[in-house]
Amino acid sequence: MTAIYHISEFMTVEVFKTNVKGNRQAKELLELMQMKLADCIINFDLEDCDKILRVETNGGCEDLSQRVISLLTSKGFFCEELAY
Repeated sequence: MTAIYHISEFMTVEVFKTNVKGNRQAKELLELMQMKLADCIINFDLEDCDKILRVETNGGCEDLSQRVISLLTSKGFFCEELAY
């Protein structure tokens, strides 16, 4: 199952496990993702053991999970959706 949490009737959050290690890597990826996924709110929790990436959307991003995974893997990072 996909980790999708409904914040309100219009917002969802998808959660991913990554191997992003540092703030510099996270910043570069955030800049890229914000250009490609402009309607999303994106952040990392690098203190979590799974180096969590959270993507919040109002539903305007089609195939969001696949797009996020493709973006990170194209830059050489591991990324997988977390089940809930």
